[in-house]
Amino acid sequence: MPTEVRERTHIPMQFTWNAESVFANPKDWETEFKSLGPELEGLNEYHGRLAQGPSTLLAALERLQQLLARAWKLLNYAAISYAVDTRQPEAAQRQGRAEGIFAHATAAGAFVNPELLAIGEAKLREWMRAEPRLVLYDHYLTDLFRIQQHVRSAEIEELLGRVMDPFLAVYTTVSALVDSDFQFRPAISSEGRELPVNQGNVDTLLREPDREVRRTAWESYADTYLGYKNTLANNLAASIRQNVFLMRARRHASSLEKALFKDNIPESVFHNLIETFRSHLGTWHRYWKVRRAALGVEQLQPYDVWAPLTDSPPAVTYPQAVDWVCEGLRPLGDEYVEKMRRACLEERWVDVYPNLGKRQGAFSFGSPGTHPFVVMSFADDVSGLSTLAHELGHSMHSYLAWQHQPLIYSDYSIFAAEVASNFHQAMLRAHLLQNNSDVKLQIAIIEDAMDNFHRYFLIMPTLARFELEIHQRVERGEGFSPEGLVDLMADLFAEPFGSEMELDRPRVGITWAQFLHLYQDYYVYQYATGIAGAHALAARILEGETGAAEAYLEFLKAGASLYPLDALRAAGVDLSSPEPVERTFKMLDDLVDRLAKLTGVAEAVAQSGTQGSVSQRRILP
Repeated sequence: MPTEVRERTHIPMQFTWNAESVFANPKDWETEFKSLGPELEGLNEYHGRLAQGPSTLLAALERLQQLLARAWKLLNYAAISYAVDTRQPEAAQRQGRAEGIFAHATAAGAFVNPELLAIGEAKLREWMRAEPRLVLYDHYLTDLFRIQQHVRSAEIEELLGRVMDPFLAVYTTVSALVDSDFQFRPAISSEGRELPVNQGNVDTLLREPDREVRRTAWESYADTYLGYKNTLANNLAASIRQNVFLMRARRHASSLEKALFKDNIPESVFHNLIETFRSHLGTWHRYWKVRRAALGVEQLQPYDVWAPLTDSPPAVTYPQAVDWVCEGLRPLGDEYVEKMRRACLEERWVDVYPNLGKRQGAFSFGSPGTHPFVVMSFADDVSGLSTLAHELGHSMHSYLAWQHQPLIYSDYSIFAAEVASNFHQAMLRAHLLQNNSDVKLQIAIIEDAMDNFHRYFLIMPTLARFELEIHQRVERGEGFSPEGLVDLMADLFAEPFGSEMELDRPRVGITWAQFLHLYQDYYVYQYATGIAGAHALAARILEGETGAAEAYLEFLKAGASLYPLDALRAAGVDLSSPEPVERTFKMLDDLVDRLAKLTGVAEAVAQSGTQGSVSQRRILP
């Protein structure tokens, strides 16, 4: 499994994102940037005039949407250019300027909502009957009057819009630090060979069969973050204080309420998830017992979480991965599948391979009028296959939403987004397990599933508990220290790890610093609700339920034209109930049982007891 990471210039063009389809070159981006600023100022001609009548209102709304689309396109190009090589100072500067003009565009239209509220819902409904083109904004207006109590004056709204630009500095600072400035000490193999560690290859190193590689890579990664814990904690504290400031400016009772209110999600959804997760910790304890037995170690370590359970994990090339993802999604129809295939192999939606300076992790991002691009660091393994499927789920969601919705409803919520991405993985996994009898491949598929659930059904709920606690501390006027954050994180992880896993408190406790998701308030819990919703919807299709595939596609096409809970109910799952999370844990239990049988440790695990050990290595040759 290769761990060497190349320079960006050594990556063949067909494996890089189609930047020239957005702007032919940076010069064209610069021209558009310079022209947009004055046009944003031109929105002032509508300030104070929306009450003149439906024609004026329609013109203002359409003009605002056009300008926001242009600002979004500028940000799209700049953000991806920077993400694929964070070492380029021109790209970093371009991203900062793009974030600034996007905030400017938001601020320029800040007068609209206060003026609409002043006009009143009854009058606006009357105008919609007089001007049919305003009917497009029906859901937007319904939502506006729902949030009326939290909309401030035009002056305050403009200020809140403009403050988002300097607020973004906390995220760009931490990204620059961890993606560009961090230098990790090499991992060391059991034979004494040095292996470089960086954001692009650390996940690959943690999947190495050589336990010494895994240990030294994991310790190098964690220790580097620990070495900057003071800076990272202060930066996170600034982000939390920003969230609390905005919560108070919007007159919400808590930061959690504010974060969920935007998408009309009750706080009970968050708390149901946490309670259900904690009630099923035994599933994780049993999985660690199976993994320890399969690896044949006396004590499982955190760096063993991703260790392969076969001596020769199956290799998966990028073209093979594209084929398998397409076949797994075949129940959604030929049109869906062929578009996805062209996206991966012809239209260059995907920036495929790792390179030096590339941002950690994987993501999907674009803007209406462009491709919904994927940035990832594909490794030739099942994990790379799974990540590709996940991100293509986001991109196909964006593609269909942009095809069927106007700009105002094109930016769907994260709550809905994480359903689409995990749905792809659920469908792919079911396809491969049903159609491939190779034991090693089946083990690798289940291992990847468990890796995914470990991330979304263990790490993310644990981070959500951490996030809630630190927000509540700041809301109460309390502070927190770097050491306190590490201790809190270690305590929270101790619960799902249980007695099977050794708890290296400092290195496990710095996990909070390794997830930039915490800079988007209450993002992480939605991974867990998303994976639960995804498996519920996939089950309907896999079981042959009439109309299930069509209902799922309608969910994707809806974008933000419906509240996410309503869109998901229409597709066939109710995430306001704990039931989908409960059912997904049941499926997780079944995967643990299946893995125990495939690896030949089911009987040994059953006989070992909670405190027993299985020291004989049972890993498949």
